[in-house]
Amino acid sequence: MNNVNWTVIQAEAWLLLAACVIIIVDVLDRGAERRLTFWLSQLAAAVFSWLHLAEVGGATVYGMAGMVVADPMGHLLAGFGGIAVMVALAYARPTLAAREMDKGEFYTLSLFVLLGIGVMCSANNFLVVYLGLEVMSLSLYALAALRRDHALATEAAMKYFVLGALASGFLLYGLSMIYGATGTLEMPRMFERIATGRINKDVLVFGVVFVVAGLGFKLGAVPFHMWVPDVYQGAPTAVTLLIGGAPKLAAFAITIRLLVDGLLGLAIDWQQMLIVLAVASLVIGNLAAIAQSNLKRMLAYSTISQMGFVLLGLSAGVVTGNTLSAGNAYSSAMFYMVAYVLTTLGTFGMIMYLSRQGFESEEIDDFAGLNQRSPWAAGVMAIFLFSLAGIPPMVGFYAKLAVLQALVTTNVTSYIVLAVVAVLMSLVGAFYYLRVVKVMYFDAPRGAVPAPVRSAGVSALLAANGLAVLLFGVLPGGLMALCRDAIVKALTT
Repeated sequence: MNNVNWTVIQAEAWLLLAACVIIIVDVLDRGAERRLTFWLSQLAAAVFSWLHLAEVGGATVYGMAGMVVADPMGHLLAGFGGIAVMVALAYARPTLAAREMDKGEFYTLSLFVLLGIGVMCSANNFLVVYLGLEVMSLSLYALAALRRDHALATEAAMKYFVLGALASGFLLYGLSMIYGATGTLEMPRMFERIATGRINKDVLVFGVVFVVAGLGFKLGAVPFHMWVPDVYQGAPTAVTLLIGGAPKLAAFAITIRLLVDGLLGLAIDWQQMLIVLAVASLVIGNLAAIAQSNLKRMLAYSTISQMGFVLLGLSAGVVTGNTLSAGNAYSSAMFYMVAYVLTTLGTFGMIMYLSRQGFESEEIDDFAGLNQRSPWAAGVMAIFLFSLAGIPPMVGFYAKLAVLQALVTTNVTSYIVLAVVAVLMSLVGAFYYLRVVKVMYFDAPRGAVPAPVRSAGVSALLAANGLAVLLFGVLPGGLMALCRDAIVKALTT
């Protein structure tokens, strides 16, 4: 493991170089539409994704003196992250242009967000985890404040920055405590030293509490969810999509790296914390979403409840002291996260597709009578909402089913009770999703609502996104097999 092996970071090195070149090109590009900057950014993200996805079936490789690991799980999550950023940029471009926000900073900062995601997905050392986290987070803070003349956006950016800094402090403090207890910054060695039992467990558990708190913030779980509704509503929708999409994959990656790769020996401790966070997220997220009239704010509380399902999957890996169900539990959580990001891309993409200058299409009432104005848009939006609600045959249904199956197959009463709670909360959640569908199909338009302006590229992308949500729900086996293989290889290397 004490080798450099630069090939393990070839995708990240490429992206860093490309981002620096694009910054210079954007300065020299005098065009108002930033066409060259946009397409170069898409090319950079596409190559980044290809470099990762091409290695999904390969062996696990360590590099940079063991600080970085290139394994199927990291490649898969980083590759999906690159695709998610590409889709988000494509959805965002018409909206940004209509509001005079189509600036080079948006594209270059988005690439640095993706760079942070790539670093986090390949981290095998505390320092690399924190480096990737800060590269991603600082870029997102700047993106949230991109609309400087908008009071709500500025307020959201301030809240995001202050609470994000607090969460980073929690995580860093927890990592320092764990380092003090184990004497190492590398995840595999930490696992080995915990297994020996010759450690100060009190200090170690104390550090784990702070680490879980920091991870809870990045996932948007209760009680670390305070930033989610305000930032989702206040930030420009294009930035909201970047915050709620690909970074969730990175948050999942570092959760696996820290809690499973490094701290699996303390699973009995951190699993209990995750269960509390999961149940609180399911209850508060779903109940609070019912009262919302702003669609972006409703989707923010929906995100909190969706993360509850992910945490339930992560909490079922070690049962009665054995790890027999670990592969099934963690792969179901990973599948759920990928399905959530896929659906979220389409949901916020449709909000931007329907918005115009002076009409943001953010209120639920703005979707009233959408079927009369654009049956196609109403149908695609319904697919995304049905998936979030967990209604078959959408991918969201299979994702929820996979997590519930992971809980029930443990044959432990407490986990079966958790599955029942999750089902009941899903029924509550179905109400506010179906309410939007009802508004689209059965309510009359309120006021002079503009019809969607046709954009062939965005329309085709939304249609492909909706088709993917449907196809992965009908034929989930391939994606689930990828997730399971990636998790199993991560656990065994």
